Amino acid sequence: MLAAYANAINANDPVSGLVVADRPEPEPREGWTTVTVKAAALNHHDLWTLRGVGIRADQLPMILGGDAAGIDEEGNDVVVHGVVTSPGWVGDDTLDPKRSLLSEVYDGTLAEKILVPRRNLVAKPASLSFEEAACLPTAWLTAYRMLFIKLRLAPGSTVLVQGAGGGVATAAISLGKAAGLRVWVVGRSAAKREAALVLGADQVFESGVRLPERVDAVIDNVGEATWAHSLKSLKPGGAIVTCGATSGPNPPADLNRLFFLQLRVLGSTMGTRSELEQLLSLLDTTGLRPQIDSVLPLADAALGLKKLDSGDVQGKIVIIP
Repeated sequence: MLAAYANAINANDPVSGLVVADRPEPEPREGWTTVTVKAAALNHHDLWTLRGVGIRADQLPMILGGDAAGIDEEGNDVVVHGVVTSPGWVGDDTLDPKRSLLSEVYDGTLAEKILVPRRNLVAKPASLSFEEAACLPTAWLTAYRMLFIKLRLAPGSTVLVQGAGGGVATAAISLGKAAGLRVWVVGRSAAKREAALVLGADQVFESGVRLPERVDAVIDNVGEATWAHSLKSLKPGGAIVTCGATSGPNPPADLNRLFFLQLRVLGSTMGTRSELEQLLSLLDTTGLRPQIDSVLPLADAALGLKKLDSGDVQGKIVIIP
């Protein structure tokens, strides 16, 4: 079967370690099942893997990808939940200390067929295309958990989204508006700010500018480049939730501001299977859909990853086997 996999690690030129070629079809495994992939989506996690973050050279080759929608062995349309828990784990999937994401320990989704635990399959609503459904299990599920599970924002609250173009940011804008939040967005370029307005953002701002008023919460997966601005933008008692650090993991803590204004800093990673079901139901009933930047054949996965690495994206890059 055709697959896109990491064959070498290169921190400076990650896509150079990618190979798109035939790999053996997955072998049966107790408690696991095969899915014929109809669509997959790219994430920054794929680039981190190619850079050697969270994976060792002796684990290669490793098929990349954490998102997929397809058809299971019984002919059902399904969406794949990408968090693989340890045998017997009970509770929040994301809190299992031995959990992994697809493409970390087990091969990922950028292939014609994949092998996943049966419990990781969720029914795909007929109203969603395979391409739309494939965008959801990482970026959209992450944004859903940040907004509604971690922050528990109520309609009318003001949330600032740092970074206007990425998958999590565009998901947070769309989901926030659907839930009745006032959504403000910071974007580096005029084009990205304009795109955020099209998605439904109430106001957009250039990087680092002083806001008209402080906000209830901030969604930040950028890290060092935006952290100081995020903290300064919060009301007393406000909260910042982070799910990543694409610009660096060690910003100044600004502890004086943190304790004096009683701010909350929350971490969030992916989401649970039940939260993915909730997200799918939300999109099914509201008609809300993920923004798709582009759709590429699996053979052109390298082009998609280069585009993602450049930051020149607005929404999700979808891969079709």
